[in-house]
Amino acid sequence: MTTVDMSGYAAMTPYFEVITKGLEGLVDGEDFFDIHAEDVVVEYVITVPGYPRKIVGRDALAELYRGYGDTIVQDGSSDVFSCYDREKSVAVLEYTIHGTTVHNGKRYLNRFVSVITIQDRKIVHWRDYLDPLLVMDALGGSTPGTSPA
Repeated sequence: MTTVDMSGYAAMTPYFEVITKGLEGLVDGEDFFDIHAEDVVVEYVITVPGYPRKIVGRDALAELYRGYGDTIVQDGSSDVFSCYDREKSVAVLEYTIHGTTVHNGKRYLNRFVSVITIQDRKIVHWRDYLDPLLVMDALGGSTPGTSPA
């Protein structure tokens, strides 16, 4: 993977900070994408219609998140809880992300649970859960990548 220009992902800074701080001391890397293994598997178990259920690879993850700021700009996080099972090398992070939708200025607030498996100080597997109804409500009934009716 080539180095990712993180300035293109500024809209996701609160999310990146929650994850990197929640995994501090468990993973190594220069930035959010670098803490993932090259062949990381990311599953979006509960997500919005039209969003991929699974992606494979750090480059695919960077590409998926590339246009996020065209839809939602995050401005904070809260309610962060973390737990790490050393025997299974699994971290569970629970957090809330705050932001504003770009096309209608509506506030966005969603709660996430991320189940993250770590090997050799890199994320190798990630299962993500969110409330899809909160996403669709913030976007005015549309799903990411589509325009509201």
